[in-house]
Amino acid sequence: MNHTWGRSAKRIAWLGVILSIVAVVAVAAAAIVGPLRQRPIPTATPVVPVDPDSVYDPVKAGEDLPEGYRQGLERDQIVPVYAPVFTAASEVDWPSDMLVIGVAGTNSAKAYPVTHLNQREMVVDSLEGIPILVTW
Repeated sequence: MNHTWGRSAKRIAWLGVILSIVAVVAVAAAAIVGPLRQRPIPTATPVVPVDPDSVYDPVKAGEDLPEGYRQGLERDQIVPVYAPVFTAASEVDWPSDMLVIGVAGTNSAKAYPVTHLNQREMVVDSLEGIPILVTW
């Protein structure tokens, strides 16, 4: 009878050790994951337009250009798209292999065709109220 009682006591003791380890791991995991879940979502800061003439321009300042540098276009020669127009994905008749730059938010997504970006290179837009700049 003592022999059986001893085995049961050992089993109960080991079960207690295992449950203690599981509890410590659970508390540690909650301490790590909890703050991550409660982290506030950053809000977008308003975009403040910058006057291009107020920005330092090394060429206008008379600095030497790097050896072999050739400026193809003057500054601001490629005008960004400021008011892009979108069509629902179900209504677009694009080839399946068309290259796009995709931007996805929590509740919406947009696709910018590379064929359009080849001509204008930049799109100033917003997604879910957050200002974005898509460039190619």
